[in-house]
Amino acid sequence: MNDKYIRQMKKGVLDMLVLKLLENDKKYGYQLISELKEKSGELFILKEGTLYPILYRLEDDDFVESSWSSPQGKQVARKYYQITDKGREALEEISKLWKEMNHGVRQIMEDTKSSGQ
Repeated sequence: MNDKYIRQMKKGVLDMLVLKLLENDKKYGYQLISELKEKSGELFILKEGTLYPILYRLEDDDFVESSWSSPQGKQVARKYYQITDKGREALEEISKLWKEMNHGVRQIMEDTKSSGQ
């Protein structure tokens, strides 16, 4: 039962986290997967099959745009994603909503005067 709740909670923040990682630099998919894993203390370990639908959805919403790099030497071409101005606005709105929700959840979870006692 624990895995079910973890998956649901993670789903709600992945778009925000991907936009945040793209805020300053363009990145390719594996780079995003690695940074999510590393920066979250391995809380967010994504498979490509989870990340790419998020990137495609963000691209459909015009929050990110993609471009291919030119192969150089032995390096293959990579598809890079970067945040758009619309994506920056969305990130700001989503971050604000996240903070409000986090605050509300903490108020309920930390309430020592719960009803029914």
